[in-house]
Amino acid sequence: MKRYIAADFGAGSGRVIVGTSSAEGIQLEEIHRFENNQKMIDGHLRWDFYALFNELKTGLKKAFAKYGDEIESIGIDTWGVDYGLLDKDGKLISTPVCYRDDRTKGMLELAFQKLPKEEFFQHAANQFMEINTAFQLLSAIVETSHCGVSNDDSSETPRSDVSTELQSAEKLLFMPDLFNYFLTGKCCNEFTISSTSQLLNSLTHQWDDVIFDRLGLPKRLMQDIVYPGTVIGRLTDELAEEVGGNANVVAVGSHDTASAVASISDASDDWAFISSGTWSLMGTPTKEPIISQEAFDAAFTNEGMTDGRIRFLKNITGLWLIQQLVKEWEQEGYKCDYSELVKEAEQSTLSSYFDVDDASFMNPEKMSEAIVAYLKERNEDIPVTKGDFMRCICISLAKKYAEVKAQMERCTNKKINKIYIVGGGSRNQLLNRLTAEFTGCEVVKGEVEATAMGNILVQVGVRN
Repeated sequence: MKRYIAADFGAGSGRVIVGTSSAEGIQLEEIHRFENNQKMIDGHLRWDFYALFNELKTGLKKAFAKYGDEIESIGIDTWGVDYGLLDKDGKLISTPVCYRDDRTKGMLELAFQKLPKEEFFQHAANQFMEINTAFQLLSAIVETSHCGVSNDDSSETPRSDVSTELQSAEKLLFMPDLFNYFLTGKCCNEFTISSTSQLLNSLTHQWDDVIFDRLGLPKRLMQDIVYPGTVIGRLTDELAEEVGGNANVVAVGSHDTASAVASISDASDDWAFISSGTWSLMGTPTKEPIISQEAFDAAFTNEGMTDGRIRFLKNITGLWLIQQLVKEWEQEGYKCDYSELVKEAEQSTLSSYFDVDDASFMNPEKMSEAIVAYLKERNEDIPVTKGDFMRCICISLAKKYAEVKAQMERCTNKKINKIYIVGGGSRNQLLNRLTAEFTGCEVVKGEVEATAMGNILVQVGVRN
């Protein structure tokens, strides 16, 4: 019996899953689940990387204790764009900054002064979002220059650790690369996660000299690109002893959406996907990146798939809206059950909706107040009950999906008849029904644990 470990780190939680491959297919078994919380450190919102790595080790211990030598390999996937920096001794300089930190405000405008937006898109054909790695790095460069630790003689004290990190950094590793490094001691940048950075040339799949030069970013930090299916190495001896076993660590679709899409098996050309989690990532596979004016105007992105093709997609604010409402309600003393909220939404008659990608919903103090303020400003009916809020969000998401589907058809010059919804959001039957209604497509409910399934499918294809 061959078994594979998928460690899937989401922006709100993580899980370690064992996949067992047999003649009947792949069966998934959750071994360990944990929360992923950010912390304010040195004035910046950061991921608690060491806590997450300890959770990963706990999951590995449980898996090896149960299955021992039956475990063939391990694959790591995470959210995109964020990174950690190593110094010359291979030590993590500081815990990685979260993409929701406000340090990147204003960076798009600054970047476009150095490299005009349309020209930028011709190099890295990604959706322009301030959270992307290119603009995170630019913000660190800007802060460094303002703090007197760059090319001037100012003695002003740096405002925070972020301002000096790049000065002592030797290597940049995206989040899954960083976990792989802590497991194996080997450094590399995996293709699918690198393709989210807005630093990778969409046509050559190599780091783009023009972007690094024009934005003044340190290309020396970047590592060699490896593709899904590459064996990175085995667990270090020390770690293998600690977790009670050893196996190869394999580069999978280490951007979680790449792994989620890898779980879909469809040989036709008329389908799209929605990876429904904190973000809704909606797109369709293409053989080559689409770098047209229409794709640029519609703010699409071209990111890597596990088979080397392109995920032509758009990032849409997703279940983050509901997650923040639930946190808010639970802090007020209400116990929230997701399925019950959906049932309440089914009973609501509210028809109001909002633009889920409006900047006011990025990280508001209170999501409920942000939604109410948006609707009031536009003289729309206001949600009152929890069911009203849930229905309003579901309608808003489904309308956004329909808008993006129409844009996608124009950009790809193909008709989309079927939409696969994968991930946790696939369980929301109201959202599925509304998506079918507004898009006019057949909606197929895919794997809830699509990311883990796609992660493991890549590992199964590797000869260990």
